[in-house]
Amino acid sequence: MNIDPVISINPNPSAVRKYSRALVATLVLLFGSIAFAETGELTADGSSNGPTMPRDELELCGEAKLRVLFWDVYESRLHTPGGVWQPGIRPLKLEIRYLRDIKAQDLVEQTAKEWTAQGISSEQHLNWLDQLNAQWRDVSKGDVISLMISEEGTSEFLFNGEPLGVIEHPQFGEDFAGIWLSDKTTRPELRSALIGES
Repeated sequence: MNIDPVISINPNPSAVRKYSRALVATLVLLFGSIAFAETGELTADGSSNGPTMPRDELELCGEAKLRVLFWDVYESRLHTPGGVWQPGIRPLKLEIRYLRDIKAQDLVEQTAKEWTAQGISSEQHLNWLDQLNAQWRDVSKGDVISLMISEEGTSEFLFNGEPLGVIEHPQFGEDFAGIWLSDKTTRPELRSALIGES
């Protein structure tokens, strides 16, 4: 059963000025004292270890918090060129800051479930799940897993800012980021917040 997420939105100011004047009045900032750097990699203590890409290349597009029943699960942030979303845009950075302890195996299994729900499971996806099992670590509250997708479509995972692994196939990045960003996502409200639509 899908539970509606709690959505927190904070689009990049330049994108708001240029693309969404009418939206500004409805934006609500819920993250309080959580520290985010505009282009830095989010770290376990909420600080930034510095920009991973030039400031004028990737900017905050949107952010959201997922809550299931009474539990906060994670906070997510999307960075795109100019802080603007369009399907297939590259490069991009998607950050997930976990708000509870989760085993790596459970994260991989949830990835498989999301792909199945979107109707895109295949033998290739099984191979990618094996790679994720080999790359990912268990997460504790406050840990951050980031996905960086290059202009060429190569996907790199970071764990609290440290390299975790790379999957070069461009379709992997499309399908993995699509868990949050595809129009087939199981959590459309969260997607809308990340891409700055609500």
